[in-house]
This record gives sequence, structure tokens and C-alpha cells, in this order.
Amino acid sequence: MKLLRVHIISADTCGGLLDGLDLMLHSHMNEQTTFLPICLVGANGTGKSQFLQVVAELFQSAFHATASGEERLEGNPGLQFEVEYLIRAHDDSPLTHVRISRRAVNKRKPLVIIQKRLEDTWLTCDLKAPETRALLPRKVIGYTSGANETLSLPFLLSRSGYAEEVRESAIDRSKNQPVADTRLMLIDYGTHLEVLVANLLLGSDEQRRALLAHAHLDDLHSFRCVVQLAHAAAPRAPERSRAASKRKGIQLTDELERYLEYLQKCATCYQYDDKTETYTFDFLVTDETKAAFRFFWKTAFELYSAFHKLAMLNDLVIPKHARERFSKETRSRRFASRLPEPQEEDKVFRFERVNFFAQNRATTVDYVSLSDGEHQFAQLLGTFSMLSFANVLFLLDEPESHFNPRWRLKFVNRLCQLPTPDGNRSSQFAATRQDCLLTTHSPFIPADLPKENVFIFNRNPQTRALEVKKPGSETHGASFDAILQVCFGIIPAS
Repeated sequence: MKLLRVHIISADTCGGLLDGLDLMLHSHMNEQTTFLPICLVGANGTGKSQFLQVVAELFQSAFHATASGEERLEGNPGLQFEVEYLIRAHDDSPLTHVRISRRAVNKRKPLVIIQKRLEDTWLTCDLKAPETRALLPRKVIGYTSGANETLSLPFLLSRSGYAEEVRESAIDRSKNQPVADTRLMLIDYGTHLEVLVANLLLGSDEQRRALLAHAHLDDLHSFRCVVQLAHAAAPRAPERSRAASKRKGIQLTDELERYLEYLQKCATCYQYDDKTETYTFDFLVTDETKAAFRFFWKTAFELYSAFHKLAMLNDLVIPKHARERFSKETRSRRFASRLPEPQEEDKVFRFERVNFFAQNRATTVDYVSLSDGEHQFAQLLGTFSMLSFANVLFLLDEPESHFNPRWRLKFVNRLCQLPTPDGNRSSQFAATRQDCLLTTHSPFIPADLPKENVFIFNRNPQTRALEVKKPGSETHGASFDAILQVCFGIIPAS
């Protein structure tokens, strides 16, 4: 997909800072055929992260209206917006120009409207039709390098809705319905091992080298994962359902029960503690181990999704009062609200003892001994590598924050040249397969992008109103002094 325009009519964000913003991100006639991010630069407090959040929220609203079984909750039901983009509903279909809007009319509750352009006419789509859902992104991926509540909120809401539906579906076996994946997916520090382990088990040798070379590692040596279903923090099944349940603690759907069975069959060895319903799976990674995982999960993304679904159950051991506070404060648009992370020993799913073969050394290296920058680089490259299929929108908030200058300088180029399972990110149609918006405070990324892909966020010093503009001179290949002056208003000392 390719975002063309985002018009924020009313967002209830930053005291109305973004209200009225109408941003043309790409020209419809732009023939760019390579994958290049859109870069948002500017000082702190100019609304860059909030813009990413609103983009996530408007698509969450569209998903909720068309496929409430995938996005059960809506983070900002009062959001009024209009967004336009290009998308291919299927790999062999032509590009479709789509417009999604929601406006308040005569004080009535605003409704989501999805339209597609046919020549000079906008045709309104049936929200419940499968062909309409095919015109929406398959995934919206949020990435934050730290505890950024701003971007994370809609994704955390999506995650909590999934966990709650798993609990309800597992208790009420009469439904016997699989719980659909969420379309919003947050990649943060809590998911870094899910991404990396899945890629190293099921990615190609070329992908593995791309993910580990910067940390001077060769391959995954071993790891442990723990699934703990019955402990003090876990909610108990209602009395009426306990007699029919096979679990004392957290109830699992048939899908998640299968994942436990698959992990057991792939494990080198495993233990089960009946008292706490704790599974401890240990894996010595060999070619046979990788073949076993590939038998049950065909791609790195499928394996990541299995890990991630188990990890989303961690929300169920968060105290009820904390979950209710998060829900209440999210509805009231208090952006500092965030779901607390459970203690490591209380988590339903976690990784332990992840070790790697080190280059040119006989010893192994523990994952925790790597730097934050090495973690971040492997996680980002792994995310883009496994999510190479079409119609994915990436929203990255300061993705290079822990990188050294050399890695920052090469970041965009590494993303564009990253090997993928299908080899499609560098293909002729890469620019319309996926899109990426990212924020930065660094001159390195703008210097690696054409000025058409750079947007400068600034607050007028007199009115404090938001102003967004493109650089007045070319950024690609420009010196850092020039970037600092053009994009950040800093004139380096002579």
C-alpha cells in the first residue's frame, strides 16, 4: 500500500495540536518504485509521535467497523479524519485508490465510510463485504524503542482485547470458534525475542547473516521458553466451567493448546509442573530442530504469531483494577496511561537463556550481554524481514535511537536491501506493496532520503500552531550541517 493523504479533522490529541492538519504524503502520480520511508523530523512536542498514533487509530477504527472480530476495541471513537491510499487487494489486481473517512454530521455519531475511486467517481463500499476488508492494510505495525505511551496506546488496547476474547472463548467451549488475529501489532522491547528467535529458526541463511552480522554472531545456539498457566496472579475459571475444563488456571483455546503440543514436539527436552501448570521447553538448535519447527510453522511470521499470541496472554495476569484503569483512562484520552508489565516470574509466556554462537570464538554469547543498540538493530531488521508480504504499514517512532552513528547512517539502506523470504521489497512494485512512516531527531535518516520523503514538524513561535513543510533544498546526500540547518533550524558554529 501507499499512503497518499492524511487529513486529521478532529483528534482530541495534544490539546488539538493536530486538528485540521491535511498532509499530502505522496503524489498519486509519483512513479517511485523503490521502498523508501516517509521521515517526520522536528523538535520535541511538535506532534510527530501523536501523528503516528492517530494514523494507527484511524485504521483501527476502520478495522473495527469492517472486522470487529479482528479489532475488538476502538481507541479513539471520536476521531474525525479522512485518509487516502493506494492498495492492491490481491497480488495480481490493479492498484485501487481508497478513501476512508469519518465526519460528524448534525451532531450525530460519526460513522466510518470506505470508498474506492472508479474513474472520476467515488463508490461507497459495503463495510461488511469481504472485498471491502481486502482494501484495508493486512497489518499495521507499530514500533517504539522505549516506553512510548503515545504510539503504543491503540496497540495495547488491541492486545488487551485479544487476550480477553481468548479467555472468554476458552471458557465457553460452546462457541468453538478460533480467535482471529489482530491487525494492529506492536513491536517493542517486550517482543524482541519473539521476532529474533522466529527469524533465526525459519529464516534463510542470508536473512540470518543480515540479522546477526552487526553483533558478530553466527547463529542461534539454544533457548528456553516457559508457559505458566496457574499462579497467584492468574484469573480462575468460573465455577460453572471448571468441571469441563482441563486447566486450573488460564484457559486456552484449541489453537493455543496446539501450540503447546507443537513446542513439546520440537523441544530437545521439556518439563511439566502440574501444580503450577508450567511447561518448560528447552531447545538445542540444530538443523533437525529447525526442520521440526518448519513442519509445524511454514514461515518466520507464522512462528512469530504463535509466540506473540501466547505472549499476549500476559495481559491476563495484570491485576483487574489496573486493566480497568487502563480502559477508563484510554476512553478519556489520558495519554500517560499504560498497561503495567507483569513481573517476569508471573508472565504466562517468556523466553529464558537465549544463547548464540559467536563469530570466531568457541564460546556462546547470552542475549542479555548484547547492547541495546544490538538488540534494536536485530529486532528492526527481523521485523521487516518476516513482514515482507504486501499491504503492511509500518509506523516507527525513533527506530534508530540506540544506534551508533555508523548504523544510523546505513539504516535506510539496510532496510531497502534487506533479504526477504519472497524477495519482494526490492521489486518493481515495492513502493505500492508496503509503506513506512518514521520519526527521528537525527540528521542521518533525512540525509539518506529525497526531500519529497521528508516532512518538518514545527510549532509557530508566536501562535504555537503546528506547521508542516518539506525541506527547501535537497536532503539526499546533503551534509549533516545542511540537514541540521534545513530540518532542525540549527546553524552549526563555524
